[in-house]
Amino acid sequence: MSVVTIARQGDIATVTVDNPPVNALGLALRQGLWDAVAELDADPSVRAVVLICAGRTFIAGADVTEFGKPPVEPHLPDLVARIEAATTPWVAAIHGSALGGGFEVALGCRFRVALPDAFVGLPEVTLGIIPGAGGTVRTPRLCGVETAVEMATSGKPLRAPKALAAGLIDAVIEGDLLDGAVAFAVEAIEKPLPLPVSAREVTAPDAAFWTDAEKAVTKAAKGAAAPARALAAIRKAAEAPFTEAMDFERETFMELRGTEQAAALRAVFFAERAAPRPVALREVEPAPLRKVAVIGGGTMGAGIIAALRDAGLPVTLIEQDDAAVERGLANVAKVFDGGVKRGKLSEAQAQALKDGVTGSTVYAALADADMVIEAVFEEISVKRAVFARLGEVCRPDAVLATNTSYLDPRAIAEDLPNSDRFIGLHFFSPANVMKLLEIVPTPETSARTLATGFALGRMLKKIPVQSGICEGFIGNRILKRYRAAAEGLVRRGVPIADIDAAMRGYGLAMGPFEAQDLGGLDIAYLQREGARASGQSVPETLGDILVRAGRKGQKTSGGWYDYVAGDRKPQVSTAVAELLAAQIRPDAAMTAAEIAQTLVAEMAAEGQAILDESIAASPADIDLVKIHGYGFPRWRGGPMFANRARG
Repeated sequence: MSVVTIARQGDIATVTVDNPPVNALGLALRQGLWDAVAELDADPSVRAVVLICAGRTFIAGADVTEFGKPPVEPHLPDLVARIEAATTPWVAAIHGSALGGGFEVALGCRFRVALPDAFVGLPEVTLGIIPGAGGTVRTPRLCGVETAVEMATSGKPLRAPKALAAGLIDAVIEGDLLDGAVAFAVEAIEKPLPLPVSAREVTAPDAAFWTDAEKAVTKAAKGAAAPARALAAIRKAAEAPFTEAMDFERETFMELRGTEQAAALRAVFFAERAAPRPVALREVEPAPLRKVAVIGGGTMGAGIIAALRDAGLPVTLIEQDDAAVERGLANVAKVFDGGVKRGKLSEAQAQALKDGVTGSTVYAALADADMVIEAVFEEISVKRAVFARLGEVCRPDAVLATNTSYLDPRAIAEDLPNSDRFIGLHFFSPANVMKLLEIVPTPETSARTLATGFALGRMLKKIPVQSGICEGFIGNRILKRYRAAAEGLVRRGVPIADIDAAMRGYGLAMGPFEAQDLGGLDIAYLQREGARASGQSVPETLGDILVRAGRKGQKTSGGWYDYVAGDRKPQVSTAVAELLAAQIRPDAAMTAAEIAQTLVAEMAAEGQAILDESIAASPADIDLVKIHGYGFPRWRGGPMFANRARG
């Protein structure tokens, strides 16, 4: 079956692309469009062409199966130029997403129309490259340099109404897309045609604009190379002739394709695509999720509720008394009110989200819940008491989940009836923002329950990763070793501030000690003390010394650093130096690169141990956990990828 078919409605031809699942620009599609231009240009009865796609989306971008392979003719830049130079004007009719190469094809058309919920964009920087078929050269000719810079350097798409306002599309079609596009074409050909995009003028900003843009892009990129290269390509488009700018863009695209950053981002891309639907569960039907409940309305519980409401699920909040219910609902409301303040939600949208949450102190309210997620204090007896109640009131087939970070889910579910419906769902705070969801089955967890956990992850648009049972699961177990290794460097005489600076330079938002000060040193301290109280042998850490001296982080104006009231900027602490002096035995100086390589190697070594114990299924799963839960720089691919890349 051909991926490109041609039909006619009077003097308007329709070219339909049907290359499921996302109409990717593989060789067959490129060739089909190439041939369609020739066929329709040779037909004098055709006055305009509407390019439309079957399925759920317009051309969504490049064919991922061709990533990393040599390009094959017809090359995409040549195809876009061929469409643009067609004797008969083309109209791109966009639904779903026109991204990357798909949007570049649309830019080659004389006109672009779209449904209201369609998106257009240039996401190539998220793969470590820049557009390679005119994306950085044509967009500034349509929407101006400023919008083009934002699109190409951030990779964020624009919905159709905003794209229309920016000049990237010519009309938003209400109702049937094909009928609307044909009607648009009929009207358009009765007027003088606009110039092809490549022939339009672009206004070059002054030097100050580029200086400011370079600073902003560099700061936002956090070490990723592609955004700055995209900016350079747009500057070339604004200051040089079209052909010269196209050559510059293509050379940059080809250069970046072979870089380690591009390889890392491709690996993350494929891992993210595979994560929500594990192969082993593809034939397993998950339980339906229509009503969900959350036990506990603290920071974590409120974040989970907000995430569930964003997915359209009605939620029941259970708390221990009326005052706690009120506090929990207030915590949830605060999340949505914050969305209003940031312009993400309207007042009406926020109120609708709040209205979908019901608070109660009565566990019997959960009798018809499809899933209940426990998010109470991290204490085994408290959690076990919750599940004892849930076992009494919930349906036998209701999925029961714990949000524990460190506790053994098997101990939490002891004596729970129908334990095959129990699972660990480890959300990361703030749960409505963080994309990672560690899914932790027990030996009794059924395939259906496990599939339901992944189905929830998809509904919440999270990255779900399955973990076996061990202390801290995948992410916190690696975090523990990372922090211990960082303390080990301090014991060797490496300054705390140098370690943090090295990890920021590597691409993390914070170093290990800054992050502990923000979250609170007492959290991990209490866990260690609990383990010691249970008879486990837990060596004293440097953090223990600080907590016992009353230094718990920013909340006490002192942890690894000192803090001035009202200022979160860390200050090197002489008090810490004195407290830890007896523990430090300087043996060598280390560069920032050596510090980062040492700590990443420690993460990867723990990751390998996790793999050896079958706690994680693949190195890619570990990398996803560290990227989406702990801020590991995406463009480095994760600690497992980065360590392999270093050999």
